[in-house]
Amino acid sequence: MTPSRATTLVIAGVFFMALLDSAILNTSLPQMARSLGQPTLALATTVTAYVLTMAVLMPLAPWLSVRWGARRLYLVSIIGFVAASVACGLAENLTQLVAARVAQGGAGGLMVVTGRIIALRRAEGRELMTVQALLVWPALLAPVIGPPLGGFVTTYGSWRWNFWLNLPLGLAAVALVLRFVERDAAPTARTPLDTAGALWTAAALLLLLGGLEHSAQQIGRGATAQAGALIAIVAGGLCGVRALRHLHRHPTPLLSLAPLRVATFRRSVVSAGALSTLCLQATPFVLPLMFQLGHGMSAVAAGSLLLPYFMGNLAMKTLTTPLLRRFGFRRVLVVDGVIAMLAIPLCGWFAPQTHAVLLVAALILAGASRSMLMTALQTLSLVDVSPPQRASASTLSAVAMQIVIAGGITICTWVLTASRLVAERPEPMLGDFRMTLAMLCGLGLLAVPAYLRLSHDAGAAVSDHRPAGA
Repeated sequence: MTPSRATTLVIAGVFFMALLDSAILNTSLPQMARSLGQPTLALATTVTAYVLTMAVLMPLAPWLSVRWGARRLYLVSIIGFVAASVACGLAENLTQLVAARVAQGGAGGLMVVTGRIIALRRAEGRELMTVQALLVWPALLAPVIGPPLGGFVTTYGSWRWNFWLNLPLGLAAVALVLRFVERDAAPTARTPLDTAGALWTAAALLLLLGGLEHSAQQIGRGATAQAGALIAIVAGGLCGVRALRHLHRHPTPLLSLAPLRVATFRRSVVSAGALSTLCLQATPFVLPLMFQLGHGMSAVAAGSLLLPYFMGNLAMKTLTTPLLRRFGFRRVLVVDGVIAMLAIPLCGWFAPQTHAVLLVAALILAGASRSMLMTALQTLSLVDVSPPQRASASTLSAVAMQIVIAGGITICTWVLTASRLVAERPEPMLGDFRMTLAMLCGLGLLAVPAYLRLSHDAGAAVSDHRPAGA
């Protein structure tokens, strides 16, 4: 194994640990809610607080990696992540748990972006496709492995072990980073921190995503409760506009916006790709809750049902590169974009008494199409970005991922809560989940026209695809 491949595999493993921490809670939320004396949907805050803080601190990672050295920052963030995980497992109420999740998300955000910077800083040409394929595995597998693992741990142990599992994983990660990740060269120059850019960006993300999450938790509690959330959302939007203007004009911005001028990056990360990713990442949040609250399954049974979803992800992974080389990014994104979105409501179509084979087949289809679409989007995002802009592109991509994950969970919480309140039920039922999955399908299909506008040879530099007649 080459040193670069070993480094990439180590980084993918650490990335997996960070994403698993979000996904593993999905099956455990009902049990955690009972333990802490809270309604189930209130525990969605523990998931969104984590991804929100990740998004807020991610833009600082490129500057800190130059200032302190990427390897050193990576080690410190892993240790901080593990320490916060232990604190999560010791929490005695929802406030303590959310506070620990905030600290955990901050460390996780630095950890994820720094790892991507290390892995991508020397990748070129077809090697870039290989590195991206390895790095996309955690995003594909963690949301699928997490629910069955969380269900097993919660059923036969305690939900607290969902967090304490990070202690041995984190210690192993530190040892592997020390062994395989090379030390940084001494920086030739130190750029001063763009403090204004950091503050405006953090304020925008905190207010906007925090306001969205708060509004979801305040549904049905009156106009006054919703007014505070609306004010935060509007203020976050205004701060976001101010942050973008500042980053565009600053000579050495906290985060360069130059990658947004690249059409393939823009379309796969912040426009059509964001819609697709939102739906694909929200589905593993909804399905375990649907199997428990809608089908009446136990946590371990609900988690186990996502194993076919994992099988679909795994089976498609070996076919992704050959299909991209045969048909090109445009055709794959269009066709698979439709299949992946239609497969989402299909998973909720079946009743509890339906033969399990049909549900398993639907889950395999959903997992396979999800794997193809996410791999294609993440690979396409960097193919036309120049090496000097790759760190900024990676950071923008990582921040966008956290935003759409938080947004997807919040939107699903809105729909589930509103549907439950209209029907005057204490917890969501199967019909509420079906409505939510149908909503995700509709949102995701809106991305397909944008994929049709891609050029026929988009991404050909790494896929080697040549359109007919070329």
